[in-house]
Amino acid sequence: MPLSPNMRAALFMTVSMAGFTLNDAITKYIAESMNMGQVMLLRGAFATAFVAALAFHQGALANLRLALEPLVMVRVVCEVLATVTFLIALAHLPIANVSAVLQALPLGVTMGAALVYGETVGWRRWLSIIVGFIGVAIIVRPGLDGFSVYSLVTLVCVVFCVVRDLATRRIPDRIPTLLISTTTAAAVTLCGGLLVVPMGGWNTPDATTFALLAVAAGLLLIGYQFIIHAVRDGDISFVAPFRYTSLLFSILLGFVMFNDIPDLPMIVGSAIIVASGLYMLYRERVVGRSKAASESVGPGMTVDGL
Repeated sequence: MPLSPNMRAALFMTVSMAGFTLNDAITKYIAESMNMGQVMLLRGAFATAFVAALAFHQGALANLRLALEPLVMVRVVCEVLATVTFLIALAHLPIANVSAVLQALPLGVTMGAALVYGETVGWRRWLSIIVGFIGVAIIVRPGLDGFSVYSLVTLVCVVFCVVRDLATRRIPDRIPTLLISTTTAAAVTLCGGLLVVPMGGWNTPDATTFALLAVAAGLLLIGYQFIIHAVRDGDISFVAPFRYTSLLFSILLGFVMFNDIPDLPMIVGSAIIVASGLYMLYRERVVGRSKAASESVGPGMTVDGL
């Protein structure tokens, strides 16, 4: 039997999360042999070429001056800073820990939409936001054994992602998404080039590393395209929970590739964050007004360099 639109969209969202998470795992693996500035430069070059070709094919590059719109520039700058902080954290923390903290993004977007745009958020969703960030604190565990300053770097990444997503929601529809993606990918690549020397200098990669970088960039594009299809084909309230499959993929890849086994605080904190996010999505469906959390499953929902 053919899949319903919602089930097809859920499958697309799961494939998208697998693509993004595989990209993260490959990036973390490559970071063991070269600095993150170089990773950003080389992976970004592949990603920029891929997305620019797609944008050109669809006519999204017809008016390049649209990329200079202030809100587009805000989004680009925040994505660059989010990518830098994300990659730094990814190089020093288990991939599952980084992914778990990033699951707080919908909570942050909802809070930001209420504070910045004045969107109505009831007391139940405010409570879920507070509970969700308690889960983040359990994972970060400030002042306790197991604390890493790179956990705070991940939180800074979440802040940049929240600002990026809030800016994205106000970008005019006349500006093509693929133009924004191409501009962002090029900016991330340029930033990587500037960071190569400060982060340790150039280390000539071998053919295998080049191939892995190309695969990682391709996975970004796969994740990006499938998440667009997921959002367009299905109901956001149905599709949104499937973004949390990225955490399952992160735990699995962390164990298989890096022998990382999640400890109890990470498991408990992750469960609290996911439960809070799911409850918020449920409340949005009941209330049917503010969609800040569910809309964070859009193309800009993760740190993807696009």
